[in-house]
Amino acid sequence: MTDTFRLLCVDDEPGLARLVATHLERDDDLGCETAAETDPREALRRVERESFDCVVSDYDMPGLTGVELLSAAREAEPELPFLLFSATGPDEIAAEMVRAGVSDYVSKHGGADGYTALLRRVKRAEAGERGRLDAGFDDGRPSDVALDGVCTVGPDGTFEFVGEEYGELYGYDPEELEGEPWQRLHPADEVEHIRTHIILAVTGGERWSGTSTGLRADGSRFAESKMVSTTADDRLVISVSPLDAVGRAADD
Repeated sequence: MTDTFRLLCVDDEPGLARLVATHLERDDDLGCETAAETDPREALRRVERESFDCVVSDYDMPGLTGVELLSAAREAEPELPFLLFSATGPDEIAAEMVRAGVSDYVSKHGGADGYTALLRRVKRAEAGERGRLDAGFDDGRPSDVALDGVCTVGPDGTFEFVGEEYGELYGYDPEELEGEPWQRLHPADEVEHIRTHIILAVTGGERWSGTSTGLRADGSRFAESKMVSTTADDRLVISVSPLDAVGRAADD
């Protein structure tokens, strides 16, 4: 890292790219230096030839989406914190965000609150908290194990997006679960554990990874490896796989 915290703000709307950069640069506590780009391909070239400590990017852009920009940028800077600041709902791009390892997501729809949330998440990156919405583990197990079942849960506790693999794991079609409470996929004793331990742990923006018990449509239970993180607008992003599948991958 450079002595000055350097931020690259990427948005195909010129006024918005500069607005985001100015908002972050004016915060005295952050004390950063910013650059703004409207072309994601030029942003990638800058990441490759300059030193940045964090990137804040829109998702829906011509040429490269924010996630595609992230994937390419991480080839040059594998540990680069990368935040999406987007009007595209997290339910639409949850699987992409998880698999690419987006550091965080903040919705543009929050108005002034959205900028406040963005500033808070950038400060976390500046403090060295390099969490990702990815499928790795932080409890001593391999970080390259893929948890392909992905979903998002809204602030009201119901499923917003359910990936096909996620639904299949529990014996449901995705549309059967969307709009349903997350409790439907866990036995009663596990629901209380998830409420008091997992959800409480991620409420402050942390990531939780470990094991829990899933409940399939046929009533059978299974041990699952789970990663849970939260977006700035209080949505949960969840990745999951059967525990035995993760064990086999780790042994390979």
